[in-house]
Amino acid sequence: MAELIISISGIRGVVGDGLGPREALRFGLAFGTYLRDGTVVLGRDSRPSGDMLASAVQAALLATGCRVLQVGILSTPGVSVVVRQTQAAGGVVLTASHNPPAYNGLKMLSSEGMAVDRDVGAAVLHHYEKEDFVEHGTDGIGQAEIVPDAIEQHVQRVLAIVHPETVGRAGLPVVVDAANGAGGAEMRMLLEHLGCDVTMVHGEPTGRFGRGPEPVPENLGDLGRAVRDTGAAIGLALDPDADRLALVDADGRPLGEEYTLALAARHRLTQQVGPLAANLSTSRMLDAVATEAGVAVHRTPVGELNVALAIREHRCVLGGEGNGGVIDPRVTPVRNSLVGAALVLEMMAERGATLRELADELPVYTMVKEKVPLTDADPETVFAVVRERFADARMDDRDGLHLSWETGWLHVRASNTEPILRILAEAEDEGTVRGWVETVRGLVVRVS
Repeated sequence: MAELIISISGIRGVVGDGLGPREALRFGLAFGTYLRDGTVVLGRDSRPSGDMLASAVQAALLATGCRVLQVGILSTPGVSVVVRQTQAAGGVVLTASHNPPAYNGLKMLSSEGMAVDRDVGAAVLHHYEKEDFVEHGTDGIGQAEIVPDAIEQHVQRVLAIVHPETVGRAGLPVVVDAANGAGGAEMRMLLEHLGCDVTMVHGEPTGRFGRGPEPVPENLGDLGRAVRDTGAAIGLALDPDADRLALVDADGRPLGEEYTLALAARHRLTQQVGPLAANLSTSRMLDAVATEAGVAVHRTPVGELNVALAIREHRCVLGGEGNGGVIDPRVTPVRNSLVGAALVLEMMAERGATLRELADELPVYTMVKEKVPLTDADPETVFAVVRERFADARMDDRDGLHLSWETGWLHVRASNTEPILRILAEAEDEGTVRGWVETVRGLVVRVS
């Protein structure tokens, strides 16, 4: 059987080969037992296995006495908004994010609408592993209800952070590539409220992804062609659960995911001046934006929850990750493609500038992201030899090993979701970046 990845935020695996209704039922019983009769919002992305797994999770939650609010196919940030709006005890999203369609997973949300923290995750895992469940008799079984306006709830929250009339006056034509995921209907509704002329690519929520699920440049050929063919001002690319956003300019050229947060933050700082938060692997473009506004960037280990907690602790006006994830605490404390789109479109409208013109105002860096199979290598051994090899760097070991110099940075870390080592590096000079990455790759081979 394939490996079922179990973490404090939930489970993820290949459906029918490690993940199925038994595992979903068991995890639902564990979460429901922890919540003790609370209200739970249950949503899913568009994967074909989603309905099956959601049914198992719902049965488990009802057995533990929970009230279940069904939102059906909805983005992860959309589920988060409904959790907050209904004051639910938590949420469950059936999604495997950027993994291929054969995968699925269960992600838990707290009552704040963010990923559950380590203590909650550990408590749920205890119930899961020990099969220590509370199951009620007939009189204690929970009830299920349908939330008919879940999409509208999310869209209205996002509309409240921008001026729709400003965007509407610009009359921006937009193409959206929803990757046949969960976010197409939400993004379309938002854009129509903003007065945009909308064209959809891979818009039907079939879960049979019409392109690679990650919104990275190599997967955005269809979107680029559609932007050129329709004369659109911008293309918006989502991942399957619509928490990540990548941008394509009017010539059909992808900017790269790192630009999404930097542009959104630059515009947000014209609304309100305050600190920003991002993980250690996010581009220094964000530091340039912060320096321009005279504010700090609080860096965290990789992981949406870490960034969300930093936003709360430091009262940041915005935060996110360089994978196209923008977190605006005014809406909800998870990455949100609708937020990113609304802020960037308002920026274009207010400035009367094209997306490419706005992107060209940011400093240019070269970033390389590589994956190396761990095989027999121990991550700590790799970190030790990397530390020795780059002894002249400033070092941060909160998340693997992050090395920085005036000229750039190098981040080596073990993936939380795959048996791989991630190597990320950024500098102004491409040769420098490539050299760092190849050096680390060689060190991994040496210690394997």
